[in-house]
Amino acid sequence: MEFRQLSYFVAVAETGSISAASRRVHVAQPALTRQVRLLEEDLGTQLLERHARGVSLTVAGDALYEEAIQLLDARTRIRSRLSALGQGVIGKVSLGVTVTHLWVPEVADLLRRYRDRYSRVAFEVFPLLSGPQLEKLREGSLDAGILYLDDGEQPGLETRQLQHDHLLLAVPESSPWAAEPPRKLAELEKADFVWGFRSVSPVYFDRVVAHFERLNFTPRVVQYGADNLTILSMVAAGLGIAIVPAASRCHPMPGVRYLEMAELSGCDMPLWLAWRRGNDAPALHNLVALAEASFTPANESRPGDPA
Repeated sequence: MEFRQLSYFVAVAETGSISAASRRVHVAQPALTRQVRLLEEDLGTQLLERHARGVSLTVAGDALYEEAIQLLDARTRIRSRLSALGQGVIGKVSLGVTVTHLWVPEVADLLRRYRDRYSRVAFEVFPLLSGPQLEKLREGSLDAGILYLDDGEQPGLETRQLQHDHLLLAVPESSPWAAEPPRKLAELEKADFVWGFRSVSPVYFDRVVAHFERLNFTPRVVQYGADNLTILSMVAAGLGIAIVPAASRCHPMPGVRYLEMAELSGCDMPLWLAWRRGNDAPALHNLVALAEASFTPANESRPGDPA
């Protein structure tokens, strides 16, 4: 029994005529008649009563008609679903984004465009620091992540560099430095710093510390925050000053002033998109393609870079 035969049989049953059915399915009458007879032979029962005015269904034919309609509808649904899966218009994608970058315009644009274009994909976005993202990517519980990496050579992962970031000084608005910004980090050697834990973002932490070592500067840390928003909240409360990614400016924090410093601008903080190698889900690769289109190429100069 073939789907083609079932569709011919349904056409005959609904039109009550071999000739009308042949016109509906665009098949010559002899060929259509032969396929219906083959179907009867295969099932071992008569499906049609043939008479001068056309045909009518037997009891078996009536039962088959109901089943055939369901089978043909199911085939259509399966074809549609598999086609949609293959094109990435349905499915599921989970994306991690560092807390700092959730408000970056390019990230917000990526999330909006993906939702608009692939509205039937279950799209989950998780605010996660870089360390937890890497763990989840490698264990397979996260499909993709926007995070800080030292380079694109990551075991088990595919990567694309999205853009460059750098560092800023964040100070309370009431701080004297808000009115007269420091020119050198050396001026901050006695200042109280709010800092982050290495465990939540090792790449970011190590990159900042290495940069300060090259400048022979060691911040005097008096407070620790779990993530960038917590750190900035402490700065706003006057508990200290902080070194934060320039992307932090995309989420204005009341009571905080962001200051550019040449020594901080020189610390390149590349932002990457990473996903598990071997994940061939079309819905994921549609996300990768949109991300590449949403971000300025990583090899272009960022604002403020020397020409």
